[in-house]
Amino acid sequence: MADPQDPTPAFGDRLRAARRAKHLTLADAAVETGISVSTLSRLENGARRATLELLLPLADLYDASLDELVGRTPPPRKHPHGRVIVPLTKEPGGLRAYKMLLPPPHGEVVPELRTHEGWEWMYVLSGRLRAVLAEHDMVLVQGDAMEFDTHVPHWFDSAGPGPTEVLTLFGPQGERVHVRARSRGVWGAGDGSGS
Repeated sequence: MADPQDPTPAFGDRLRAARRAKHLTLADAAVETGISVSTLSRLENGARRATLELLLPLADLYDASLDELVGRTPPPRKHPHGRVIVPLTKEPGGLRAYKMLLPPPHGEVVPELRTHEGWEWMYVLSGRLRAVLAEHDMVLVQGDAMEFDTHVPHWFDSAGPGPTEVLTLFGPQGERVHVRARSRGVWGAGDGSGS
């Protein structure tokens, strides 16, 4: 676990990357946080110890958690009903990646659909995943993938009989970063239009 009192180059690099991801100069960050340019520069270069007093306004400005800034990888989280969620990304901003382990269902399961901001992609690594998207109720198997706007009411869980392992990517800006590529053989017949 990274210690905010131990300014390693990796900590400074994360701080610099978080600032640049917001397209801010050191002067911009100084104006927004009230922290001097020289202090910000020394933090990014590992010459200044990071204190909570310095990190809190920076985390707010960069839309990052303290864990992301100091490089602490959150431990796997065990959720109700035995779900385990392992965070795979720790850099501030951007998409979030998780590996989820879903235990087999016990008895009759009634989906509880929910909505929130963002865009989500899911890929079934093993087992069977039951997914409900609005009125669509489907079962995905190993190798299947789906993507959806999380404004659509949704729910998912293991479809059994065993556990299900899923890779999921989530981001509030997902619809903008999605790219669908095709091989040359799929494009229109020689018209060069690419559509």
